[in-house]
Amino acid sequence: MGVAFDSFDAEREEITLRFNAPASFITPRGSVQGGLIAGFLDEVMGWAHVWATDHAEAPLNLEISMTLLRPVQAGPLIGKGRVVRRGRRVIFLEGELFDEAGTLLARSTSTAIPTPRPTGDA
Repeated sequence: MGVAFDSFDAEREEITLRFNAPASFITPRGSVQGGLIAGFLDEVMGWAHVWATDHAEAPLNLEISMTLLRPVQAGPLIGKGRVVRRGRRVIFLEGELFDEAGTLLARSTSTAIPTPRPTGDA
């Protein structure tokens, strides 16, 4: 997805990631396809939980909600994800997607269950 780590604020449990939406993500309407925007937001919310648990856990989504506020254009994007509340059985996450000028383009929330982070070992 063209993602790059920017920063993590441990006190706020908030991560900032940078994305680059290529021209191939643009629909005939002239903006990034909505499912790909949801993917950016899912990524930033998930990594917020991963970093908040020192990479020990990853969220398994039960529900994701997304609101598109403005058309998302190709090019650089900034995603901010945070843990709203973390319990033993359920976690609540939220994410925002901005353009480089800081304009809010989309928001999302997720309800997920915490799971051990996959190691990639088979």
